[in-house]
Amino acid sequence: MRWQGGRRSSNIEDRRGQGFGRPLAVGGGAASLVVALLVLLLGGDPSVVTSRSGSARDVGMGGSGQPVDPRQDEMKDFVSVILADTEDTWPELLRPEGVRYVDPRLVLFTGAVRSACGMQESAVGPFYCPLDQRVYLDLDFFDELERRFGAPGDFARAYVVAHEVGHHVQNLLGISDQVLAARRRASPEEANALSVLQELQADCFAGIWAHHAQQERNVLEKGDVEEGLAAASAIGDDTLQRRTQGYVVPESFTHGSSAQRVEWFRRGMTQGTLAACDTFRAGAPGRRR
Repeated sequence: MRWQGGRRSSNIEDRRGQGFGRPLAVGGGAASLVVALLVLLLGGDPSVVTSRSGSARDVGMGGSGQPVDPRQDEMKDFVSVILADTEDTWPELLRPEGVRYVDPRLVLFTGAVRSACGMQESAVGPFYCPLDQRVYLDLDFFDELERRFGAPGDFARAYVVAHEVGHHVQNLLGISDQVLAARRRASPEEANALSVLQELQADCFAGIWAHHAQQERNVLEKGDVEEGLAAASAIGDDTLQRRTQGYVVPESFTHGSSAQRVEWFRRGMTQGTLAACDTFRAGAPGRRR
């Protein structure tokens, strides 16, 4: 991606090094993150794969004034640029909907973080909390995306950020509240199906961002699209379930299959409109009737 000259966002909160909760286990700090993440996605307790001790590494200083990995400096810069680009994209797209875009804040953390949605460990992966309109990200997740999921590259990482910002867009549009209310009335299977549709829409919204970022700022280079599609595919529920348990249980999906995630990200990237991302209409991929 052509990102080095991009504007940096002022909405980054660097809480790395604050040290809430338990550090990840020895044996590759971030390596245990992916195991716990997969357990969480399958409905388990990620704390069973965390431990009380971490591994030593070269350190720098985080926003909290505590030691952090200095190798993350460039990645922090990258995330700031991508967040700024989403800030430049979404206001014009939401204005015709009568919605004023409010910039989300992006919180960088290590180990664990306190949010308005509760205390969360890195094991949950990147997440968005609608109660405080913040995206939370442990930069170690990008290492896992490349080494464990086989999805390297700047655009793969940008997809992750854009997906979480997509949840913020859903929140501003009132979609998140509607889904939450519907899930409370639904059976467990129906609630999972609604979660899938919400996640696929966030994938599509990430594609919308990519469409306009390329059209207006020419940020993509050869191979970038493939990187984004590879990232969407790598974190599909079916792919994760095969990795962890060797078989697939579609009724337990909460994010969508690899094929569905690729399809909706591609759709947003190709068409670039909110109308293209109505995953909730009858017949949408991932819809259970």
